[in-house]
Order: sequence, then structure tokens, then C-alpha cells
Amino acid sequence: MKISVCIATYNGENFIKRQLDSIIKQLKQDDEIIMVDDGSKDQTVQVVKDTYGNRIQVYVNEKNLGAIKSFEKAISLARGDILFLCDQDDVWEDDKVETVLNAFEDQHADLVVHDAYVVDGDFNILNPSWNDYNHNNINQGIFGNILKNAYTGAFMAFKRDIVSDILPFPSTIEMHDQWIALVCMMKKRKIVFIEKPLMKYVRHGGNVTGIKKRPLSVQIKGRLRTISAVMGYKG
Repeated sequence: MKISVCIATYNGENFIKRQLDSIIKQLKQDDEIIMVDDGSKDQTVQVVKDTYGNRIQVYVNEKNLGAIKSFEKAISLARGDILFLCDQDDVWEDDKVETVLNAFEDQHADLVVHDAYVVDGDFNILNPSWNDYNHNNINQGIFGNILKNAYTGAFMAFKRDIVSDILPFPSTIEMHDQWIALVCMMKKRKIVFIEKPLMKYVRHGGNVTGIKKRPLSVQIKGRLRTISAVMGYKG
């Protein structure tokens, strides 16, 4: 079973090595890591090329496309049987890959989502559970997940055969991870949740995603656009 790790980067030179080191030691030689850099202004790309050479497949966007399009590109380039999504500034626990793969095999999952430790930039634990910290309800269904996304991309892995269901990402969606979860629900794919924290989810104030609280009007518009994407989904 070949693994593809899909990672989007942007100005991550201070974090990327510790993340990739935590991943590579869990992979087989024929597994792949696909990194799409969204036009970093720092040395992220050079650090990765100098440190890992051809072990990492590096693609650089000609212009800044944002996280959704960068992940779409990485997913479309992946050739593995199981695709893991990955952010640049977290750290995987040593048993993440093995535990997730076991869920696919033992529970016949299509999408696997796990919990994570919430830590600060010095790895001090802020909460032992992201789902508790973020008040997530993983079983809330389609409408509930439109109102409040409970699925975080960095904690996701899915079978290759759902790629054709989720891509291309609709232009109106707010988040790629929310869309992947919604499509799996609509297609009645088997979603397995692992309660064990399998990574350190770093909240240091400089994260590219998941920090800013948006105004209510922006939230409402975003949800309406997501509803539009769901209503127009033809699968």
C-alpha cells in the first residue's frame, strides 16, 4: 500500500524540517511526499531541496494561489493508494502512519480522521484534544458540518478512489477539508474517527490557517457559498 503525503507550504522555513523529519521516518522508500509551495518569500523551498534532495517532490506555484488550490494541486499529483494531508508547522507522532493504516485495513475506512494534541510554539500542551479545544462534533452530519467544520485537513487521510469525487474543489467552498468531509458524507463513504491524538497541532500565532476569527457577516456568506457547492454537487 503506497502512501502519498500532500503538504502545502508558505513561508515555513522555521518549521518545515521538524515536520518532514517526523514524517519521513514513518514512510517506506517507495512512499512519496508531494510539496506544493505557494510562492514563499523565505527559504522554505531551498531548505527542503538542500536537506532532502529528490526525496521530496517540490512544486512551486508561479503565483500565490492560496491553501485550497495548493492542496488541490498536491492531491492531483499524488499517486499513492492512501493520501495523507499535512500542514507545514506540525509534528507527527511516531505511530501516526501505522495507526491510520490499520484503520483503513481493519475498519475498511474511506476517510480516516484522528485527534491531536494542541501545543504552543514550544510544544507545551494547551489541550490534549483538538476536538475538545475546538468544540468539534465529528458526528454532526452534513448540515451541522456546514455550520461548523469539525474536520481538520492536517488530521485526514483518505483512499485514492475518492479523489475523483472531491476534485476539482468548487470555487465557492471555504475550506478543502470541510469539502472532503461533506463529499464523503454525501457519497456515504465510511468515515472512521480515531480518538487517539496522533500529532502535535502547533498554534503559535503564525499559522497560515486556523487562527483569525472572521466577522459574522463573512461567516454567513461563506456558509451560503458552501451550501451552494453542496446543492450543486453532481458527484
